[in-house]
Amino acid sequence: MIRVTIPSSEREGAQRCKIIATAEKLFREIGYQKTTVADIARALGMSPANIYRFFTAKSEINQAVARQMMSEVEEAAREIALGSGSAAERLRALVMTIETMNAARYLSDRKLHDMVEAALNENWPIIAEHIDHIDLTIEIVIASGMKSGEFAAGDAKLAARLAHTACVRYCHPRLMVECAERPEPSSAQMVDFCLRALRKPA
Repeated sequence: MIRVTIPSSEREGAQRCKIIATAEKLFREIGYQKTTVADIARALGMSPANIYRFFTAKSEINQAVARQMMSEVEEAAREIALGSGSAAERLRALVMTIETMNAARYLSDRKLHDMVEAALNENWPIIAEHIDHIDLTIEIVIASGMKSGEFAAGDAKLAARLAHTACVRYCHPRLMVECAERPEPSSAQMVDFCLRALRKPA
């Protein structure tokens, strides 16, 4: 019988993933603030000391959960940016996908929204990283539109930041909550507005 030895780094990575997934599940069930390291350890059938082998503090777990959730949005956005279709179609799909994913995560589940509030109030570094990542992803779409002649030539980086700023209320969890009672302008209307500014004059 051949035994396959899994490298310790892979085992540690898999264990970290389990801890993050379990923490996210508990955040949804009992709340971000109420979940303790002991709760996470109990759900995994291990001691809190084992959790601290992978994360030095609960705050590290909190940020790892938030980073995982943001990464899922970033991956979906990048897939659209690098996919098929016109630049206009991809920009529209990108913004509306971010809106849909964030609404599912933070609007329908207010327990997770508490984590986002903490991340924003405490200025977690991952927030700025996420914004930069989305800016870059939008830039990919706009740059391709400029290259193909679909959009007017210009500074794609600046245009991406402007488009992201214009659409921020559909991407930012706190603004999505604050603007929930103001349905207009919709994300589709705002993307149309951005596309009119980007398109090459006839």
